Amino acid sequence: MLLIAKTIAAPLLIWMLTVIGRRFGPGVSGLLMGIPLITGPVSFFSAVEQGSDFAAKAAVANLVGQVSTCLFCFAFAKTSPRWNSGLSAVAGVGAFLTATVFWDRFEWELWPASILLLATIAALPFFMPDHPHINKPVAVPRWDLPLRMAISAAFVLVMTQAAGMIGPQMSGLIAPFPTFVLILAVFTHREAGGEAAANLARGVVLGSLSFAAFFLCVVLGLQSLGLWIYPVAALASVGVSAILYTRRRSGPAQN
Repeated sequence: MLLIAKTIAAPLLIWMLTVIGRRFGPGVSGLLMGIPLITGPVSFFSAVEQGSDFAAKAAVANLVGQVSTCLFCFAFAKTSPRWNSGLSAVAGVGAFLTATVFWDRFEWELWPASILLLATIAALPFFMPDHPHINKPVAVPRWDLPLRMAISAAFVLVMTQAAGMIGPQMSGLIAPFPTFVLILAVFTHREAGGEAAANLARGVVLGSLSFAAFFLCVVLGLQSLGLWIYPVAALASVGVSAILYTRRRSGPAQN
């Protein structure tokens, strides 16, 4: 039963996000990608298999790992208006991997990790302009959604199997790797241009507040509430995404 749950949990969440993202465009897609659709299930199944102490330590590292995802987005957004999608992807992945290696040199606790992530979310958007006039739906091939769902299932299975070998910190640092941000950013770049891809990346940085809300709840509540903290964390994450979406809609209108 646990194997079945691992196989279907993340793909179902990915399907839901993809449908919503295609309906409302790349900016909203970016905001929703802050919800930990893969990292959340990885954390849950790690708690089931490795115990709450392991999962709590990994959740602290998840917060730091999301900083690496924000740096991926920053590198992609700064290069995509001038470079092709392949070079922008290389720049983003390079930023993520470099940051991950650097973060692993330190032992992370909750509050330094939280402050680092929140400061990153606050600072980076000032250097990532929201490009006007290009928030439009992106045409993607029919195999895109099945591919995302298959990759998400494989990622959850691999990460939960490897968690015991690589330890909670490295597991937490790697788990936020922006697999689907990368896929959607490349598609967006090719279909709608580099500035639309930059908007998507900026949305992911802002949407990382949803990610932060989820894992703050997990770290603070896992010992006392056990696995019941995960639906609470999911509600907190969705709530933050809803607030971000509302603020985006109430901002200055763009043609």
